Amino acid sequence: MKIGKYEIKHPIIQGGMGVGISWDKLAGTVSLEGGLGVISGVGTGYYQNKEFSHKLANEKPVDAVNFYSKDGLTAIINNARKICGDAPLACNVLYASNDYGRIVQDACEAGVNMIITGAGIPTNMPEFTKDYPDVALIPIVSSARALKLICRKWKRYNKVPDAVIVEGPLSGGHQGFAYDDCFKEEFQLENIVPPVIEEAKNWGNMPIIAAGGIWDKNDIDKFQAMGCAGVQMATRFIATYECDAHANLKKVLLEAKEGDIKLLKSPVGLPARGVMTNLQKTIDEGTAPKVACISNCVAPCNRGVEAKAVGYCIADRLSAAYEGDTETGLFFTGSNGYRAEKIISVHELMEKLTQGE
Repeated sequence: MKIGKYEIKHPIIQGGMGVGISWDKLAGTVSLEGGLGVISGVGTGYYQNKEFSHKLANEKPVDAVNFYSKDGLTAIINNARKICGDAPLACNVLYASNDYGRIVQDACEAGVNMIITGAGIPTNMPEFTKDYPDVALIPIVSSARALKLICRKWKRYNKVPDAVIVEGPLSGGHQGFAYDDCFKEEFQLENIVPPVIEEAKNWGNMPIIAAGGIWDKNDIDKFQAMGCAGVQMATRFIATYECDAHANLKKVLLEAKEGDIKLLKSPVGLPARGVMTNLQKTIDEGTAPKVACISNCVAPCNRGVEAKAVGYCIADRLSAAYEGDTETGLFFTGSNGYRAEKIISVHELMEKLTQGE
């Protein structure tokens, strides 16, 4: 699979997962094994026990400058490079992030080869990479209409996406669809991919990557047969030794049943898929941790206004999960998360994905 000037041996992109699920160990190892490892740019102030978050209040990073720590992100990228060497390495930066442009520039300065952006339509993404022409830009879309809008807006930069990820409504975390639309046939991945492939032909036919609910080689083969260059998959990489997630987070996934994985309300204003745990129970009972915006992580939350409306702060609860707190943590997973049965190595997983079970 070729994206921009970079060759990726296997047509597999490991999805970016924050806080702290895909950082140096997972992303570095995936790239080493011939896939594209993706570092999450979310919550890097929590890296290595908050070593790179310089201002603390209640043991949490204060404001976006510390929640999205430049020093933390740089350390993560440098440590991933120690694992994968010169292999292509990407960083996922949410468009909804406060400090989006700064985080993109920080990642480029630290030496990533690609930037992946979803959680909004990144109409000005090339603005922040003008000094890094070799960095490939990969937006995430959920419709051909979104791709068309991006390409039109990018004309002012004389740029088109180097690849496009099409994400359906079976993915973990935030969805690009309203709650009811996540269940409609017309919005399922196999139905939104073909129109995006057709739209891409109007803009130079960039590689299309399918994402959301991808689990095994059969899924990869299916979407490649439809015309995709490859796939992005995230949840299955959680059940690996190299995944940066806390052992308790992996345990929650391994013990989850199909009925435990549901769409949840989120401060971002769109549904998010995760495992129903004690957090949701305490929200319903009114005993969940108090919401007080400290990290100022995403713009749609409006400094905690939306967090209070849904009953939890997404930065705090994802960070609690990263630290292994099963009582108050928020545990995102894709719809197939219940299919994870045991922890294996990234090497073994890549063999399964490329050669079959």
